[in-house]
Amino acid sequence: MTPGARIAAAIEILSDIETRHRPAADALKDWGLSHRFAGSKDRAALASLVFDALRCRASAAWIMGVETPRAIVVGSLREMRGLSPDEIAALCNGEGHSPAPLSDDQRTRLETAMLDGAPDHVRGNYPEWLAPAFTAAFGDSAAAEGAALATRAPLDLRVNRLKATREKALAALAHLNAQPTPLSPLGLRLPLSDDGRSPSLAGEPAYVKGLVEIQDEGSQLAALLCAAQPGEQVLDLCAGGGGKTLALAAAMDNRGQIYATDSEARRLAPLYARLERAATRNVQIRTPRRGQDVLADLEGRCDLVLVDAPCTGTGTWRRNPDAKWRIRPGALEQRIKEQDEVLDTAARFVKPGCRIVYVTCSLLLDENEDRITAFLTRHEDFAASSALEVVEAAELPQLAEFAQGDGLRLSPLTGGTDGFFIASLRRES
Repeated sequence: MTPGARIAAAIEILSDIETRHRPAADALKDWGLSHRFAGSKDRAALASLVFDALRCRASAAWIMGVETPRAIVVGSLREMRGLSPDEIAALCNGEGHSPAPLSDDQRTRLETAMLDGAPDHVRGNYPEWLAPAFTAAFGDSAAAEGAALATRAPLDLRVNRLKATREKALAALAHLNAQPTPLSPLGLRLPLSDDGRSPSLAGEPAYVKGLVEIQDEGSQLAALLCAAQPGEQVLDLCAGGGGKTLALAAAMDNRGQIYATDSEARRLAPLYARLERAATRNVQIRTPRRGQDVLADLEGRCDLVLVDAPCTGTGTWRRNPDAKWRIRPGALEQRIKEQDEVLDTAARFVKPGCRIVYVTCSLLLDENEDRITAFLTRHEDFAASSALEVVEAAELPQLAEFAQGDGLRLSPLTGGTDGFFIASLRRES
C-alpha cells in the first residue's frame, strides 16, 4: 500500500469505529480480513495511524473545525506526527487510493489553527464529561496530564530476577537498544519506531525463556511497593493475567505462598503458561467456581492482600486510546461499586497487623482517594499507612516525590509511567 492509501484506509477504519461504536482492535482485525492484499507491515502501519488519530481526536477535530473521521485523521498527521501542510497535501492528493485533495479551508486550518484558547479537555484530549474529574484530580495541570496520556507509550519490560539480573537482560536485548527505566530497579525500556510501533518480542530468546516479562514501569512499581517478603502468605485477589502475581513471586524468591484468583476464570488462563516460563513455583491459582467459596481457607491468614482493582483504566490511555472515547458515566459508577465490594472482600483475609495494598490504573479521585476514605469509614479496624512509610518499607526512596498523603500517584506527565494509584491499609486488630 502507498502512504496515501494507508491514510485513506485509516479514515475508513475510524469511520467504522465511530459508526458501530466498537473497539479499535476489532475494526482493525475486520479490515485486515476483508483486505487480504495488505501485508503485515501495512496492517501495523494502519494500526499506528488509527491509534494516533484516537489519541488526539479532540485536538485534531478542534484544529480542523469539524469532528469527522477524515478531519481527525488529517489533523492527527500534524498533531501526532508533525507533518507540514505540504506533506499532508502530498498524501491527500486524490491519486490512486489516496484521500481526496485538501480543501482550501482544510489547508488554511492546518497552516494557522492553534489550540490556544481551547478548553482543557480539548488540549488534553479527554472526554468533556470527565473534565470536572480531571480538574479535581490535577487542578491547573489537567490539560497537561491529559496530553501526556495521549502520547505513545514505550515498551517496558520487567527483569525476572528468578532467572536473570538486569545487566544480563540488558546485554541480551542490546540489539533492541534496551535501556534501564528511571524508577524501577527491575525495568527495561525499548524505544518505539518513528511511527510508534513496538519491537516484536515473540522470537526474542530473553522473552521466550522468561528472563523478562512485558510490564509497564508503573505496574512494576506497584508490585514493588507491596514489599512482599519471602515466606509470607499473599493473596492476589484480582490477578487477571498475572503480571503482578509474577512480580510478587520473584520478590519473594519463590518462598512462601501466593494465591492468585479473579472474579472471571477466563482472565486467569494466560497465567499458567507465564508461571512455567518464569520458573515460578510458589503460586496457587484459585479458579472461581459458582456456588463455592474457593478462598474460605484463607480467611484471616494472609500477610498481604493485593487488590489490583477493576477501574476505568484512565491511566492506561496511552496504550488503549480508544477506551477513553468509549467510556461512559455509568461505567465509572459501576467500577466504584466493584471497588468497594472487592475491598470489603479483601478485609476478610488479612491477619491483624497485616495489610491490603490497593492499586488502580486510574487517575480519578472517585476511584482512588475517595474509595480509601469510604473503606476506612466502613472498617474502623483498618488504618491507612502514609505514602512515605510505604515508600520507605519498599526501599524505593526515588518514589518519595510521588507520595500524596495516604497514596502514591504515578502518571505519564510526572513519572513517565502509565497512571497508577497505590495505597496501603493495615489491619490494626
